[in-house]
Amino acid sequence: MTFRRLVLGLAALAIPLGAAAADRWQLPIAVKKLDNGLTVVVSEDASSPTVGVSVVYHVGMRLEPKGRTGFAHLFEHLMFQGTPNAPKGTFDRVIEGGGGMNNGSTRADYTNYIETAPVSALEPILWLEADRMKTLDFSAENLKNQQDVVKEEIRVNVQNKPYGLFFWSDINRLAFSKWENAHDGYGSFADLEGARLEDVRAFHRDFYGPNNAVIGIVGDIKAEQAFALVEKYFGAIPARPVPPRPDVAEPLNTREKRESQTDALAQVPALAVGWKMPERGSADQAPMDVLAQLLVGDSASRLYQGLVKGREQLLNIEGGVNWPLGDAWDYAGPAPLVLFGLYKPGVQVDAVLEAIDEEIARIVKDGVDAATLKRVKTKMLADYNDGLEAFISRADTLAKAQLLWGDAKTVNQIPAWIDAVQGADLQRVAARYLTAANRVVIDRTPAPAAAAGDKP
Repeated sequence: MTFRRLVLGLAALAIPLGAAAADRWQLPIAVKKLDNGLTVVVSEDASSPTVGVSVVYHVGMRLEPKGRTGFAHLFEHLMFQGTPNAPKGTFDRVIEGGGGMNNGSTRADYTNYIETAPVSALEPILWLEADRMKTLDFSAENLKNQQDVVKEEIRVNVQNKPYGLFFWSDINRLAFSKWENAHDGYGSFADLEGARLEDVRAFHRDFYGPNNAVIGIVGDIKAEQAFALVEKYFGAIPARPVPPRPDVAEPLNTREKRESQTDALAQVPALAVGWKMPERGSADQAPMDVLAQLLVGDSASRLYQGLVKGREQLLNIEGGVNWPLGDAWDYAGPAPLVLFGLYKPGVQVDAVLEAIDEEIARIVKDGVDAATLKRVKTKMLADYNDGLEAFISRADTLAKAQLLWGDAKTVNQIPAWIDAVQGADLQRVAARYLTAANRVVIDRTPAPAAAAGDKP
């Protein structure tokens, strides 16, 4: 079954949900759990003689040790530094030499390692992934090397870049009260430098066992073949105890929080706004995703048309649920809806906030007309399907759904959830979540010329 059939099938979402449900084509999904707790998700697609693989571990920035901010991301880097059986460089050489590519990333609730290659390379990929699940090359040299790499990444992306991702790290710090949700996932230099080899060994032992992972495999391979290969390479790896997960739940905020910052590298002022979002799996999650698209999803959005084109207060605006490091469907703990925009010098920040509030109040009072709602949902469904086209992305999406939702088949349900959203749902979630009391605001302005040279 090809991806073309998926697109054609999901086009049926334009007709009423009840009539479409029986005819809608869905991704074929097979799931198996090994005796050691490793879960495998396979989706067959013979449209290309290639394969996508994702290994997702249930640990991210939210679960890194206190006093070790940035450690989950640092550990992701260390996973590419080799093992006693496959020294540093082997991973890239084997996969890229076979015509493939690989990458990894760290998010709040997971760390994922992804590969795509000709289907003939699947066995070497699984061997390499199983090898680094067993153990790593725990050396002081590798640790020091990657501490320096991550620190340089922070210099490039935060310290020496205008606006420096403040709309992510500082918004979380203001919006959330629990350390797990609020701390800077990039990490401080002091915390990164304080990481020790025993921390690395313990993190791998506690969170990188098979019972804390999901493998997604998509491509030109039968499910039973894929299950057999995973069993061959991973089946003998013993399960390991996983530390109890902290309670990271938080209620909505009840008082607005604001912060003013200066930026020596900025040329124009910037504004970041955040609101706490519905819990994952709640009845408000899909409506909030649709509302975010309506407000800030593209150049047709209410805030772009209202504040960039109409009032001409902003130079740009972007954002979304769980933005910029995720989307509305891949979080397991508290997540914000974030807006980020550059505003014109001479414009007052309170005027921009008032304009945002007016757009939200208009939705709460008047709702959204049927044609606009249909356009927004059609765009969302097209984007969702497009994101599943590449095998590597599809494997990753399925593995994350299994890990975070407990069911990879959630991927097939999301389009129907989006399509079922009605105008009254948007009014309800706008009134409940996008309030001043639940809001945090950061106003970041260029530093005065005299002070700019003082910034390190």
